[in-house]
Parts: sequence; structure tokens; C-alpha cells
Amino acid sequence: MANTSEIYKVTFLNKGKVYELFVKQVYQSDLYGFIEIEDYVFDERSKVVVDPGEEKLKSEFSGVKRSFIPIQAIIRIDEVEKSGVSKISSGDNVSPFPVSIVGGKADRKDS
Repeated sequence: MANTSEIYKVTFLNKGKVYELFVKQVYQSDLYGFIEIEDYVFDERSKVVVDPGEEKLKSEFSGVKRSFIPIQAIIRIDEVEKSGVSKISSGDNVSPFPVSIVGGKADRKDS
């Protein structure tokens, strides 16, 4: 999934909100259980009309070279023809994927 001419729309859960970002690079991380995204694309079509949601995302990701997103937080990844408006929306209708960590002290049974 790492061709610079392609653009991906990545939708994922973060702090109870649904983030929708456009990036040029998406790949499985060397860190187990994470997806890496980089080369963020923000909509530059109109400098006259300012979208406060996208401006918030721009400021949140300014200076960020790469993000590591837990695989269970990913909702979907789409390859798109062109970028759109990045946004944050409420995650009211989306539940995080249930995860159980095996091998912790609470999971051990002493015989």
C-alpha cells in the first residue's frame, strides 16, 4: 500500500471520536499490532473558506511525521482518486473492537 501517487482515506477511532484523514503512505508497522500512516494530505482547494474541523486536524498533526494507529482502532482504509476534507466526527454509532490481553496477572490461574 505504499505508492506515492495513491491517496488513502483512513478512518479510525481516537479518544471516542472518529477521525478521517487523507494520507499518501499506509503500511503495517514493525511495531506489532499497529498501522503506520504518513504524508498527510489536507485539502488546499480553497483558502477563502476555512473549515474549522480540518483546521483543528491540521494543528493537531502539524509537525507529526508519522502516526502509529492500533489495528483495532482502524474502521476502514480506502484508496481514493483524490483527497477530500479531513474531519473529526462523534463516535456515537461506532464501538471499538473488543480486545482481551492474555497473559496478564488477572488472567493467570495458580494451581
